[in-house]
Amino acid sequence: MRFDASRFVFEAPPVVSRARRILIKPCANIRESYPATTSREMIHSIIRGIRKVSDADIIILDGSPDGEPMMPIYRALGYDFPRVLMLDVKDCVWVEVDNPLPKPLIVPTFWIPNVILSSDYLITVSPLKVVNGQGWLSIMNLLSLLPVDKYGDSGGGWQDLYALGIDKVIADLYFTLPFDIGIIEGRQKMAPTNSGERKMEEVGNVFTGDPFQVDREVSESMGIRTDYLDLIRLAESGLDTM
Repeated sequence: MRFDASRFVFEAPPVVSRARRILIKPCANIRESYPATTSREMIHSIIRGIRKVSDADIIILDGSPDGEPMMPIYRALGYDFPRVLMLDVKDCVWVEVDNPLPKPLIVPTFWIPNVILSSDYLITVSPLKVVNGQGWLSIMNLLSLLPVDKYGDSGGGWQDLYALGIDKVIADLYFTLPFDIGIIEGRQKMAPTNSGERKMEEVGNVFTGDPFQVDREVSESMGIRTDYLDLIRLAESGLDTM
């Protein structure tokens, strides 16, 4: 669903009232303000919406590409919410989880923080931005849940996964980590220009819903390339024939 960003209020679905632990995955792994990262205002809106219907534990989880501790980054972004647990991917216990696809595209198992598995409701919330020619939307936002110590090299980042083909990796991750809702904070769109600078375009919308549907709506309506969505469709068609 598309909302006017100036009037957006997060309304938690009924299932949230029954949750004991809710995990929010923002785009918060660098020390840059919105639209490079998820704004404090958006996270606050989500927390406020949850608190209207639930007293569940709320966790915010992200990881940095170079292994930098997340707590100073959270502070730099103004993430100082009461009764919210802030976690760093690299400090979590990791567990190996099987990809449920009968024929994984490229990654048969993923190492993920175990706190994800113990959460009852999963929210991915990302800004609207284009990175390296592709949309970095709600599903792509899941990449930084993977520990760089497992998937990176000495230069940091998730280079091992990029070497495999990041679109296939993200499609596999989508099925392995089925998040309940995706939110794209589209007050502005951030994209690089030919000169390498960043261009900000006013959009004025917030998009919410199933992560695949949300990413598809944004990519189709704004002409943003998202190759991983095509691979998800392909994998789903294989599931339909099983």
